Amino acid sequence: MGATVADAARALAAGRLVVYPTDTLLGLAARASDRRAVEQLVSLKGRAPLQPISVAVSSTEEIEPLATVSPTGRRFVRTHLPGPFTVLLTPSPHARRALAPSVVFGRAIGVRVPDHPVARELARLAGPITATSANPHGAPPSATIADARRAFGRAVSVYLVARPAPSLRPSALVDLTGPVPRALART
Repeated sequence: MGATVADAARALAAGRLVVYPTDTLLGLAARASDRRAVEQLVSLKGRAPLQPISVAVSSTEEIEPLATVSPTGRRFVRTHLPGPFTVLLTPSPHARRALAPSVVFGRAIGVRVPDHPVARELARLAGPITATSANPHGAPPSATIADARRAFGRAVSVYLVARPAPSLRPSALVDLTGPVPRALART
């Protein structure tokens, strides 16, 4: 019997890392408010310390406490999320205080509401979680849990296996900080 979403949420609450499925890629999670866990994730991936990491939340209602959303941005969010998009928004004062510096860096925060029931349930149970791909920085995304396990080994506490499998296509990055949505790149 494999790990459950509750097991993964307990690991995150204890400051450990979790690999989890999303609608796009396998994700590597730390609680976004746990500075030490996010630093561990950054180190494990081999990323630059201040390279931004997006967060996943369980519903569109959880976005506004973290960010300022314009009426145009709100329409985009309501129309496209949950879904394979990472939206860039202006972080709220609450997000700047509550979330790790690698999550709220500069003038934007990246937010996802994955179209995957397990990813959303994990975010619901654990609070905002990081939504970065489960691979070392610069390496191809892990296509399977076995790939992620080979990449990270025991540094990750829980490898959460669940259906449906990720599409293996990165999320589309959409900038909602300006007056109109602007497509950027895949993340």
